[in-house]
Amino acid sequence: MTGPDFEHFCRLVKDRSGLVLTPHKGYLVESRLSALARAEGLAGVPQLLERLRLGGASMEPLLLRCVEAMATHESFFFRDGTPFNLLAGRVLPQLVEARAATQTLRIWCAACSSGQEPYSIAILLKEMGAQLAGWRLEIVATDMSRPILKKAEEGFYSDFEVRRGLTDARRDRWFVRDGHGWRVSPELRSLVSFRPHNLLSDSLPGTFDVVFCRNVLIYFDVDQKRAVLQRMARTLAEDGGLFLGSAETVLGVTDAFELTPGAAGLFRRASAKAARSA
Repeated sequence: MTGPDFEHFCRLVKDRSGLVLTPHKGYLVESRLSALARAEGLAGVPQLLERLRLGGASMEPLLLRCVEAMATHESFFFRDGTPFNLLAGRVLPQLVEARAATQTLRIWCAACSSGQEPYSIAILLKEMGAQLAGWRLEIVATDMSRPILKKAEEGFYSDFEVRRGLTDARRDRWFVRDGHGWRVSPELRSLVSFRPHNLLSDSLPGTFDVVFCRNVLIYFDVDQKRAVLQRMARTLAEDGGLFLGSAETVLGVTDAFELTPGAAGLFRRASAKAARSA
């Protein structure tokens, strides 16, 4: 798929979501938008892209649905393992000691998709038991897609979804059988709040002790990555941790963060001395 309508759509998607669509991604646009085009009573995706070129306020709802359709929402519980092992074995113990006076922890899951990541983090917090008794714990989970946030808020997952990353013990402890699937327990659900947010806009208010922003920056260009990371640096506590995906890095993008030694995928705010020398 090529031509002015396709190129115009690619620019719109990048401006609204940061997702970079190259010419060879025409097949992806075709597959993701086919159902939407049919729902609009159009002959196909080319006609849908032609309609979007009309612009104006009347096209905004349709454009939003198209942008959301292009986003990748692949997710599963305790995805990739290592970040959650680092969180439980290294980051949280350090933060619990450092926050003993305030007994408050705030964690941001950016681009949370269908909710498996924030619920995985909630499980780890709950499994710390007495260490966090009486603490104020908050997990803020955000995504630009309202339909995917609705699924995350509902906290309902099929047998297939809960088998992806959850042990039977964790499933039985933190989920309740509901018909042909499983629903997040109220105890777990109470730790997580969901809200719409676009990473290309301003950062969230307040300070966070941990930020998860995994497997999303790979879709952005360098300038957009830099802007997102610099905003996250301003919202992350000085001794906090930023988790990126295994294929993501800050090297060559920003000097606001540095790699945590011996902890792949975990970054910390750069020291003032390091930032000045960079």
